Amino acid sequence: MKPNPDKSTSDFSKIMTAACVRRGFLEKLHSGITPVTKTGDYSDVKVIDAEGREIPWNQVSRINQGEMKTLITGIVDRIHTFLSRTFLCSFSDQDFNRALEKSALPWTKNWDEPKYLPDFLMPVKGSIEK
Repeated sequence: MKPNPDKSTSDFSKIMTAACVRRGFLEKLHSGITPVTKTGDYSDVKVIDAEGREIPWNQVSRINQGEMKTLITGIVDRIHTFLSRTFLCSFSDQDFNRALEKSALPWTKNWDEPKYLPDFLMPVKGSIEK
């Protein structure tokens, strides 16, 4: 993806997210049956585990440690490759640019615009740390 004045950082952010996060192991975690809730907040949904414990849905860990490792490793590898083939290179990888447009752009067309997070990784000066 060749940077140019017509492409904003929000477009680049959405394409990078679709290519590096959405189209990876997260899809497997996202698949399956979604429980029905009548309250809207899932307080009426429970999971019964192998020991017979009823666990409220809002307290269930939905990703185990192995899945988290697979998810994060995949994201890091995809971001590394994405950055290597986009803004950390000479921008001459036309095959990759076409593949991005074909595979990532359809996912992002209905996404909200990203928000700038001034306290991302660093508290804003004068704010109280949480």
